Amino acid sequence: MKLCIDDANVEKIRRIYDLYPVDGVSTNPSILARTGRKPYEILKEIRSIIGEEGELFVQAVSPDAEGMVEEARKIVSELGRTTLTKIPCVPQGFKAMKMLQAEGLRFIGTAIYTPMQGFLAAKCGAEYVAPYVNRIDNMGFDGVQVSKDIHDAIVRSGLDSGLLAASFKNSQQVLELVKYGVKAVTVAPDVIDGLVKNAAIDGAVAQFTEDFAGLVGEGRTMADC
Repeated sequence: MKLCIDDANVEKIRRIYDLYPVDGVSTNPSILARTGRKPYEILKEIRSIIGEEGELFVQAVSPDAEGMVEEARKIVSELGRTTLTKIPCVPQGFKAMKMLQAEGLRFIGTAIYTPMQGFLAAKCGAEYVAPYVNRIDNMGFDGVQVSKDIHDAIVRSGLDSGLLAASFKNSQQVLELVKYGVKAVTVAPDVIDGLVKNAAIDGAVAQFTEDFAGLVGEGRTMADC
């Protein structure tokens, strides 16, 4: 399973990439707007952090299929072949997906709230489909279950696609889908930190440090004993 960062804050991305086994970065127009910077300026800086192999997800904003395809061409030409264009799962978006598949450009279906959106995007050739887990919860439905339903429909249909589940509020939502074997998740930096944030873990490490200091002296490690 791939783990991606759902943010465009370069300092947070740099820190998470330094600490954790991360595979890429996902952005959307709202995330980019929060930086207050020009889109390609911030995206190129992100690309410099994640390298050529890291997957970068960038959303098209045109209202029509032709415009989305034109954006996708520009996005890939500016940011490299490991950049996937996020296409909203609406009628014009599905049309754009078929056009992108014919051109051999990589894309992801996004803005998914229902299982059929995800299935149709996969059938159009989307490499990933991105259900909004917590946003679905906020509508009164079960975002984790909707994601599982999409995953099952894709697997049972033999489609070459998979989930890039997004919009997580907490680590438990992430855990449920990790256990289910989804293809990828994209998670905000604070939620990624929360995956291993536990007082018992911190307490155990602190106790080991204290015991070792009592044995060999404060500040010494196995490197200088």
